[in-house]
Amino acid sequence: VTGQKISAFFCPLEREFSTMWRLGRIPSLAVQSAVRFSSSEVRTATMIPGDGIGPEISASVKRIFEVAKVPVTWEDVDVTPVQLPDGRTAIPDEVVQSVRRNKIGLKGPLMTPIGKGFRSLNLTLRKTFDLYANVRPCRSLEGYKTPYDGVNVVTIRENTEGEYSGIEHEVTEGVFQSVKLITKKASMRVAEFAFKYALANQRSSVTAVHKSTIMRRSDGLFLECCREVAARPENRSIDYTEMNIDTTCLHMVMEPNKFDVMVMPNLYGDILSDLCAGLVGGLGLTPSGNIGADGVAIFEAVHGTAPDIAGQDLANPTALLLSGVMMLRHLKLNEHADRIENAVFRVIAEGQHRTKDLGGSAKCSEFTKAVCDKL
Repeated sequence: VTGQKISAFFCPLEREFSTMWRLGRIPSLAVQSAVRFSSSEVRTATMIPGDGIGPEISASVKRIFEVAKVPVTWEDVDVTPVQLPDGRTAIPDEVVQSVRRNKIGLKGPLMTPIGKGFRSLNLTLRKTFDLYANVRPCRSLEGYKTPYDGVNVVTIRENTEGEYSGIEHEVTEGVFQSVKLITKKASMRVAEFAFKYALANQRSSVTAVHKSTIMRRSDGLFLECCREVAARPENRSIDYTEMNIDTTCLHMVMEPNKFDVMVMPNLYGDILSDLCAGLVGGLGLTPSGNIGADGVAIFEAVHGTAPDIAGQDLANPTALLLSGVMMLRHLKLNEHADRIENAVFRVIAEGQHRTKDLGGSAKCSEFTKAVCDKL
């Protein structure tokens, strides 16, 4: 896509995004979508319920979307890994074809067995669909008190390489080596996304998080790419800063309000996005979206499978619900997204139907019914 086409597409959306943030809504990722729909068209989205509490919270999302009359039909798929002839595991072809066909997906938590021969299913999905940018908005919720007020940060994480490249080998007995892979292509791509996102959402600054003082070549290349993108004429209205990962963590827990949009390599983003989630109430309140090549986008709850409470109607579906809200805005279904989001926030603020992780005693089904009643 040429710069002229990007600029022409962003301009009409600026007022919409500005209003969205002013009202405290989860931002849209529609600026990155290669697929366009009319507001009345029924979409088909791939649903990956996941493991543990995944099926319960997925059912909650489906029920709430049904009550809200969202024009989305679900295509459920099972990502139970299949064994390849060489002993490795892979996601079923049914899942690959469904996501490629629908271009949009919502995913519950997935469990990867610990041990030799098992590759992370989340990592496999990112690699398969080239989901190069993970976006995690963390924002304080009105009516839900945490030690921090007014938090409003977005972490944008390079999602395909770094320490999570999956390149490991045994050097000699008792000595293993893991390779951190940083490429110019991936670094430029995520840096460009971060600045486009900041512009489209009326954000004021982008901070590149790194550790180039130690990893001079790899993180140094990442910083070079960020600086190149920041210097482009279309990005000069965005304040650009750089900060070491350790210093970022220090200031994040001391002065989270000083941060806006942050872009970083894979491992740093994994750690820092969870830290940010802790400032606003935890992973149970944090949505997430993954943007990939060819117009594919998968939205997900980033918390664990919680096998200890699976099947007991105790799970909190908020994270998957808000990820679904991100998905709806990506599809330009802003009115439906607003209604669901407002209903969820009102239920949490009123405090009568909070789940146990939010300090209440409500069951998943009771929280779901309360949101449906608001709708």
